Amino acid sequence: MYIKSMKRKIVEKLVEWKNSSSRMPLILQGARQTGKTYTVTEFGAKFYSDVVYCNFERDSDLASIFSNLSPSHILPRLSAIKQKKVFPRETLVIFDEVQASPEALTSLKYFCEEAPDIHIIALGSLLGVAVNRNQYSFPVGKVEIMDMNPLDFEEFLMARGDDILLEKIREHYTENKPLEDALHTKALEAYREYLFVGGMPAAVSNFIQNHNPLQTDIIKKDILAAYQNDMSKYNKQSEIAKTRLVYASIGKQLAKENKKFQYRGLKPGARASEFENALEWITLAGIASKVSRLEHMSLPFKANASDSDFKLYMSDTGLCCASQSATYEDIVFENPMFNDFKGGLVENYVYTQLKTNHLEIYYWNENNQNEIDFITRINGQIIPIEVKSSTHNKSHSLKKFVSKSETPYSIRISARNFGIENGIKSVPLYAVFMIK
Repeated sequence: MYIKSMKRKIVEKLVEWKNSSSRMPLILQGARQTGKTYTVTEFGAKFYSDVVYCNFERDSDLASIFSNLSPSHILPRLSAIKQKKVFPRETLVIFDEVQASPEALTSLKYFCEEAPDIHIIALGSLLGVAVNRNQYSFPVGKVEIMDMNPLDFEEFLMARGDDILLEKIREHYTENKPLEDALHTKALEAYREYLFVGGMPAAVSNFIQNHNPLQTDIIKKDILAAYQNDMSKYNKQSEIAKTRLVYASIGKQLAKENKKFQYRGLKPGARASEFENALEWITLAGIASKVSRLEHMSLPFKANASDSDFKLYMSDTGLCCASQSATYEDIVFENPMFNDFKGGLVENYVYTQLKTNHLEIYYWNENNQNEIDFITRINGQIIPIEVKSSTHNKSHSLKKFVSKSETPYSIRISARNFGIENGIKSVPLYAVFMIK
């Protein structure tokens, strides 16, 4: 059960989609249990007269109505099965777990062409895997696509009811002026809780309602178990063990000083060719992401990115903690025994916040030295971002990078307060969601 105050920012985009004159069927994709079904059904209940919900994993009767992909064939049969009439612009049709029905996915093309006034949203947890592995006919150019991520830290604060703190963070980020010490401390405490809890809606809801870290940990481990089951159910038999091994290694590799993903960290003598399909599976499933190293500081980034050097981050910091059995006390009270893991966890956190804001993200180093944690573009400018897990303010790599580039400013993310000095914008760890 989700708490009523759990607002998702993507709802604003869903409203824009509903009101768009050029609206096409929408595909909302993302990892399992990020809140897609709950968010869309709540959106439908609020903004439509009625909702027709279809789940293609659970409802076997639905398959028969897609023998003909024309909406004129599908809609009367769908209405008969669901005992609801679908009215143009008034009814929201939801196709959940659409990856389980290639025909339903293909039908979106015909809804776009023949029935544009039918409002339809398709949800898919493993859609990327299904489309790429099973050669599904994807309705290219006939659908709009959005990504659903776990709650970011801004949404976490909204769920906690910390609206005043949020407004202060937004204000002080814009003005580059330090937040009052008491609020700065409060925001850092909330940030450390977020590191442990993460942004999976079930974990967030449970933690806010009960504030029981042990219960929250059980929920996160159940989600990890569900991901493990998906790796078995939607994978080739020969790839199951490899996929699980790659996913389990992410937290371990982030705990190392050199956080570049190394295949030899999986097993002695491991090679990229042996594990590339497993790596592709977890990224297509949306439960992990690759961040490639830039070989040359030139645009476009994609053309100058390394194919072999990359870091791998989990989709959620709470799941990352659970995968390494990191407890609430370890993270919130900053157990020094976890310092090595903490550095990688904080990088993972920053990455998920930047990804939610749709920034193009890479990293850079020079001969394996002077590494810049993240490189992105903001307002058309190349901006380097350095991440520190504490108040440490020495930025040798950042200063060296800036001295060789024409970047207008750089960003240092740390536990320090807001401010700007020598062209370095200081962003506290709790304000990363403001970097857009």
